[in-house]
Parts: sequence; structure tokens; C-alpha cells
Amino acid sequence: MCSKNNVLDFRNQVFFIGMDVHKRNWSIKIRNNDMVLKKFSMNPDPKELYNYMQRNYPNGEYRSCYEAGFSGYWAHLELTEIGIKNIVVNAADVPSSNKEKNRKTDPIDAGKLARELEKNNLKGIYIPDKLSEELRSLSRQRYQAMKDKTRIKNRIKSYLAFYGHKIPENYQVKNWSGGFIEQLRQLEFNYPIGKDQLNIYLEQLIETKSRMLVIIRQLRQYIKQYGKEDQIKLLMSIPGVGYTTAVTFLTELIDINRFKGLDGLCAYVGLVPSIYCSGEKEKIRGLSQRHNKYLRSLIIEDSWVAVHEDPALTMSFNELIKRMKKQEAIIRIAKKLLSRMYFVLKNQTEYTYSVVK
Repeated sequence: MCSKNNVLDFRNQVFFIGMDVHKRNWSIKIRNNDMVLKKFSMNPDPKELYNYMQRNYPNGEYRSCYEAGFSGYWAHLELTEIGIKNIVVNAADVPSSNKEKNRKTDPIDAGKLARELEKNNLKGIYIPDKLSEELRSLSRQRYQAMKDKTRIKNRIKSYLAFYGHKIPENYQVKNWSGGFIEQLRQLEFNYPIGKDQLNIYLEQLIETKSRMLVIIRQLRQYIKQYGKEDQIKLLMSIPGVGYTTAVTFLTELIDINRFKGLDGLCAYVGLVPSIYCSGEKEKIRGLSQRHNKYLRSLIIEDSWVAVHEDPALTMSFNELIKRMKKQEAIIRIAKKLLSRMYFVLKNQTEYTYSVVK
């Protein structure tokens, strides 16, 4: 559109920008009025994109989106700050044709995002504030360190089994104490090579355990420093909910009010069934594959503790196992535990024991 002075002016025009973001470049597609206007690759720089839009489509309204992933939310924050209405979407929520699934390229992905954005088919995910984002990253680092520790322990057990050394059963799952690690150091091999390799594994384990302790100390420090202690105490008033689960729950959710109800929270955590329905046939295929990997397993583990500590959950569990397996029953208990966690944060009140919900 041109003014009387032949100056470009796209006032009241909306441009939809699909972005497939990568570390070294962004693939861009721009749509307007059901047409693809431009497609190109550019440096990963929000200001450069904004300047391009201003040069080519001045005074227009710019809307953009990209899929959540490795790059986090820095681009979203910069795009929003300079005047582009951006959303970050979950890749699983982007409608895709069979052709787009079979021919996945950066330009195709960018075009798909631009098209669905123009159709208003996309919903942005929740974007945390900077403090919450950094607390969550620290909490997730604890999770990664815990996974590293488990891997190293499994390597040690496999290594010792290869040479015929047996580990006492009570050490198969529990944390290995310093004393037990020293016992492992005394194991004999035919040559020093075998013992040296074992010591390398053990040093890796000790280093990982130390790193976990540092992370937990830092989490406690920052939770207190930034005024999150009261919410942690509310969550820990629930039987079965320990400090790790409370911190993980709080840092992953950030704001309980972002969920309209318990069903939305259950879907976010992954305590909902995967259902296949066709015609009159309906098949329940277990828990949904879509879940929060940092939360779901923790809440299920805590549910086993809760059924021993909370009489109301003990009663519910005993009733459930009359008609289903214990593994299925504990999922129902996990949903009840999640309901309690939702309630105490939503109402800012401690849990009352033996309330059947």
C-alpha cells in the first residue's frame, strides 16, 4: 500500500511471521492476506528482523511465533520489547499435514507456523519471568545431576558384575554412603588396571554427589532469599511431599493461577490417560506420553509414601486395589496428591489431615 506521496505505508495491515529458529540462523516466512510474501534465512537477531519488516512493510502490525526448544525465551522477550507480537508454541500443538511430517525442512516448518498463526490456530505457552526461569534451571540441574549419579552407579554395578564382584542387595537402589564406597575401593583385581578403572568410576560418583549437594544448598538459599519459603512449607504440609518435590513443583509451575482447574494441571504433569477412540470403540492406552518429566515421576514416587502417612489416602488406596492393580491404583492416588498440592497453593492454606477428596 502506498500513500499519495508514493511512500510505503502498511498501517492496519497484519503480517504473520513463522520462524524456525536455530543457533546459527533463522528460517523466516512472512504471510499477509493468505499469501506467502517472503521466505528467507537470516541471522538469529530480533532487531534485524524488525528492521527488515520496517523497511519492507513500514507501519504494519507484526505477529510472529516459533517453537519452544533449546533457545529458550530470550528471542521472545526481545521481539516483544521491540514491538513484534510474538508467541512461543509447543511443537506438538502445531497442526501438520502428512506431507509436512514426511518432508521436514526449516522453510517448511517456518511456513507451517506462519500459516497456522494467520489462521489463529496457535496458542502460546506460558512464559516465566527471569527469576522463575533461573530458579527452574537450577532445579532442573539437580535432576540432571541425579540422573548422572544413577548412570554412574549402574556403570559401577555392571563393571563389578563383569569381574564377578557382587554388591549387597540393600545397596542396589539406596544412596551409597562414603563407607560403602571405601569398601568398594578394597575390592581386588588381578592387575592394578582393574582397580584403577574402578577408582575412576568411584571418583566420578563422588564428584556427582558433591555437585548435587551444592545445587541443593543453592536452591535452599535462593528459595529463602527470594521469598518462596512460605509456598514450599505449604506444599510440605501435605503427607508424602518432600522438599525436592515441593521445590520442583513450585519451580516448574511458577504460578498456580495459570491453570484454570485441576484438569489442566493433571494434563500438564501427565497424569491423564492416552485415549484412542474410533466409532463405538474406545481404548485406554495408559498414561499420556505428553508429560512434565521433572514432575510426574516425583509425584508418583511421593504417592507411595503418602499412602502410608495419610489415613485418607490409605483408605482410598485399599479400596482401589480391590478392583485394579497396585500400579494402576497409585496413579489414582497421585492425582489425589496433585489435587492437594493444587488446593494448598491456590488457597494459600496448609493441608488438613485425613480429608477424603
